[in-house]
Amino acid sequence: MASLTAATALLTVLGTVPADADGAWQKVGGDARSGVSGLAYEGRAGDGAGVHALVVHDNKRSGQQRLSRITHREGADRISPVTWDGAEPVDLEAIEAIPGMPGEYLALAGRGIVYRLKVTGSTATVVDYSPLPAIGEGDDFESFALVAQNGKLAALWADRGAGADRPATLYAAPLTFAPWGQPQFGTLTRRAYRAAYPADDGTRHISDISVTNSGRIIASSAADAGDDGPFDSAVSDAGRVAVSAAGRVRVVLAASPTVLGTFPRYKIEGVECLPGSADALLGTDDENLGGYVRTMPFCGA
Repeated sequence: MASLTAATALLTVLGTVPADADGAWQKVGGDARSGVSGLAYEGRAGDGAGVHALVVHDNKRSGQQRLSRITHREGADRISPVTWDGAEPVDLEAIEAIPGMPGEYLALAGRGIVYRLKVTGSTATVVDYSPLPAIGEGDDFESFALVAQNGKLAALWADRGAGADRPATLYAAPLTFAPWGQPQFGTLTRRAYRAAYPADDGTRHISDISVTNSGRIIASSAADAGDDGPFDSAVSDAGRVAVSAAGRVRVVLAASPTVLGTFPRYKIEGVECLPGSADALLGTDDENLGGYVRTMPFCGA
């Protein structure tokens, strides 16, 4: 009876989320080297009908593409390479625009190295780089977000976790920059997080995060059965973050995250709330099957 009740409750939650539509996904990569491991909003297209975004790729060999630019609009996406100028990263998994610093971004590699970039045209120049603080044993990072409130800046990132035995660990800390450009992190906050969906043994409880203007934390989760799939993923309302005028960061995660949408057959690794919109731009890294993007209305107040 208890199992039946739990199953009924799960069906009730999942029954409220938007139905997935394959036709809404638009292909932006055709192989394992061109999937979307992370997204950062750059700006609106000149005609107002699309958005420009930077995309990181989790390539590991020297000379492989690390960064691309997409122009996303309904019916057609344009993809162009961005040259990486500086220390070459291994396994980039996330990227985020730095609030108040036009053309500047932070990109995160899976083992915890943060690269500060200045993007001019089709070139991204490394300004400096730094390890994340307090990297734990076995931590594998796929997410990074920045939040600006009360004139202060904070960073959020997460070890992705793995199945029932390893929840994700969400980290948060105040963020400043040294005069020479290096990212510097303040007092650290940690929170454990378990995704409500998917529930596979290898579930990555957090595969990316984004923060709305009001401080909602929007998180994706994903299951990966191998380079050819099958994949599964979801986007959830994971909790809230606030930054005080003194720079203190407060994170409250939901005990039961609200699933906003489920996406069978896709592995979402990029979530970006679009400024001035309720939409989130979603990106997938479907390994040998390539990468896809679409928007969903997940980022309202």
